[in-house]
Amino acid sequence: MKQIIFICKYNAFRSRIAENYFKKINKNKKISAISAGFIMDEGPDRTQISGAKKIAGIDISRQKAVPVKMSDLRKVEKIIVVAYDIPEIMFNNGLYNLKKKLEIWKIPDEQKGNSKNIERIIKNIMKKVEKLNKELNKK
Repeated sequence: MKQIIFICKYNAFRSRIAENYFKKINKNKKISAISAGFIMDEGPDRTQISGAKKIAGIDISRQKAVPVKMSDLRKVEKIIVVAYDIPEIMFNNGLYNLKKKLEIWKIPDEQKGNSKNIERIIKNIMKKVEKLNKELNKK
């Protein structure tokens, strides 16, 4: 089984969108997805939650934030950073070559509840997830 991990700073919005949208569109049961963050936070705000439901048809409200664990990074096939603000150096590890699994999507964060920005972010993530899903299912 192949597993993907989507990571953003807080595991509140961007990585949850990517994980849940991937789960929604992926029909290959041999590929699974999880999400995590480096800093634990309270979770998405109301505008992010309603945007996810309206635009992507997913519910990100009930999920709890999950911290990034080295054990998860080692076992997954692909690490996708859904953020512009997490440096690649965070994935340097002398024992494991994590960089060969790493893909960075430079997605900005939105913490002020700006619905236009949230919609733009969600649509951008959806496009990237759809492309990823096609690539994974070609293999």
